[in-house]
Amino acid sequence: MRAFVFTDKALAKHAGQFVWLSIDTENAKNAAFSKKYPIRAWPSLYVIDPVREKIALRWVGGATVSQLEKLFADGTKAVKGSGTGSATLLAKADALYGDGHYAEAGEAYKKTLETLPPKDPQYPRVVESLLFCYQTTRDHSACAALARSRIASLKGTQSGTSLAGSGLDCSLALPPSDPSRAESVAAFAKDVRAALADPSLKLAEDDRSALYSSLFDERDDAKDAEGAQRVADAWVADLDAAASRAQSPEQRTALDPNRLGAFEAAKRIEDAIPMLEQSEKDFPKDYNPPARLAVVYLKLQRYDDAKAAADRALERVYGPRRIRVLSTIVDIQLGKGDRSGARKTLEEAVTFADGLPEGQRSEEQVVSLRRKLDAL
Repeated sequence: MRAFVFTDKALAKHAGQFVWLSIDTENAKNAAFSKKYPIRAWPSLYVIDPVREKIALRWVGGATVSQLEKLFADGTKAVKGSGTGSATLLAKADALYGDGHYAEAGEAYKKTLETLPPKDPQYPRVVESLLFCYQTTRDHSACAALARSRIASLKGTQSGTSLAGSGLDCSLALPPSDPSRAESVAAFAKDVRAALADPSLKLAEDDRSALYSSLFDERDDAKDAEGAQRVADAWVADLDAAASRAQSPEQRTALDPNRLGAFEAAKRIEDAIPMLEQSEKDFPKDYNPPARLAVVYLKLQRYDDAKAAADRALERVYGPRRIRVLSTIVDIQLGKGDRSGARKTLEEAVTFADGLPEGQRSEEQVVSLRRKLDAL
């Protein structure tokens, strides 16, 4: 979004209404913020009430300029807290959602949705927020059912496309014994294909990539190797075209994680190497390109190249992401048969993870690292 959306001049008129703040959650100096306003997914956009210091409105995922402008309007209403009826219900749901109480927020959004007609300006956001609550609480059945029941009312919109993708993901997560699974997967896959083929839908490249990823998973789930390959090839071509249209190195590099996923799905992961080498050249202080290169080389069993790239990333990385780079180094060392080195690196990772400030430290991650260490 920083490369493609926030650069849009159409947003300049909102600068006087909001104080723009970008938080690097990996930086230790922002640990207190992360503790107070926990983030479950990246990107997350918050409208924060400056008086109560509470999240008045939360938006999870990327957004287009038009979606941002709607978010600004809704955020202003949420901060003012005006209105009755459905507005009061929505304010309660938004408050619970902002505080990360997803089960309770889901119930509140569900009640709000019962009062809103599809033409209400708040309707798409309420549906998407409720959908995220179900996804976060892993209620895959409710997620699929919500998407199926509301997708027709949002057909031809960005929100409708989001429902198609999320509905497919949730349907795939249903157990094979679920009698509705096959029909639900097939219906959402059809919706996703229609969205990708619709030129009138101005989707962000991240969103298009996510749709291709879901379609690939659907074909893989169906044990259709040829179909999965066709989806992966189309996914690569779509992102290659997007990269060729990039107007700056930042815009092109922003596509790297999506392109890496597509290359891997297409069994062409080695094609990511020139892309990542160029990104490292363009952004020599960024740890992401060498960290991704290390993963690519590891998958190709080019262990020396992987270690060299991981070492470069380790020199630049900070915060919790350092643990991910150390974990990659552990896998490289294990690939080379160096169990002693892997154990030493894991001990370093455990010590580092344990020492992170509250707001950045993940007890679940520490436990996982210790289990891996014990296994060595």
